[in-house]
Amino acid sequence: MTPPGSRQGGGRELPQVSLSALEHYAYCPRQCGLILLEDTFTDDAATIRGTHLHQRVDTPGNKGRGTVRTLHALPVWHDGYGLTGICDTVELHNNGRILPVEHKSGRYIPGGPADIQAAAQAICLEAMFHQPVPEAAIFSAADRRRHLIPVDDTLRTRVLDTTHAVRTLLETSRLPGPAADSRCRRCSMNTDCMPKLLAGTRRYTKALTALYTTELQDADE
Repeated sequence: MTPPGSRQGGGRELPQVSLSALEHYAYCPRQCGLILLEDTFTDDAATIRGTHLHQRVDTPGNKGRGTVRTLHALPVWHDGYGLTGICDTVELHNNGRILPVEHKSGRYIPGGPADIQAAAQAICLEAMFHQPVPEAAIFSAADRRRHLIPVDDTLRTRVLDTTHAVRTLLETSRLPGPAADSRCRRCSMNTDCMPKLLAGTRRYTKALTALYTTELQDADE
């Protein structure tokens, strides 16, 4: 295994994208932008529960239990894709199976943003251990069970597309517009983002532009 520090063509260093940023961007590009570009983050009850959960699993180390060795807080990366992050838990089975397990405090949403983060962990582990990692797992503290996720071609494409989008965000430093939909009610950064105010401003500006365009067309006629 080699440490992070991948490069693009021409020797230019590839900007690193964190695995956690993939989940934030998949949930809401503006949320990701506020965190990465403006260093803004606000806790609420849900994020505090998540912090307490990770405090229990993010102590570096490894444990053996039967035929499984469990690694906690394992740094991972992928030189070719410019990905870097930390796996909550990685299980190494005697039969060669490698399984990353991402811990979440809330309920699991099939096909949601957490799938992208967990799949990215699997992709990094593949590159580091030089063997396939065909599935990942998400442990939901809310329903106290583990959900297995097949890391198939479709999910791998989602990981790479999201990685490209986050890297573009970092390179352009352009903050995405607000979603102003049902996601905002569950977001701890609602106050920092001000989605309703900004979305309303965009609608007002659009309507005003359309109004003046119509008036100018009428005057020309």
